[in-house]
Amino acid sequence: MFDRLSYKARKRLAILVLLVGMPLYIVLAVSLMGWLFPDPLDKPPVLVELAIYIGLGVVWIWPLKGIFRGVGQPDPGRKDDADGGGA
Repeated sequence: MFDRLSYKARKRLAILVLLVGMPLYIVLAVSLMGWLFPDPLDKPPVLVELAIYIGLGVVWIWPLKGIFRGVGQPDPGRKDDADGGGA
């Protein structure tokens, strides 16, 4: 789905997702936990709560993994000098 985007566009979109989307998703995940377990005295066991947060942490990246694939690597379309210096 994101393969048609250029390297620069994927990199910018990844930064946008990390700076805007991730904090929104964190608020959504914490709100969901508050909705599922409204009574603070009747929380699930710590390991169950941890498993839920880990599951929610994995779920947000699944549809967006195409954006982040290869973003940390050098730009494949960039032409470098023969001596390897990019500056």
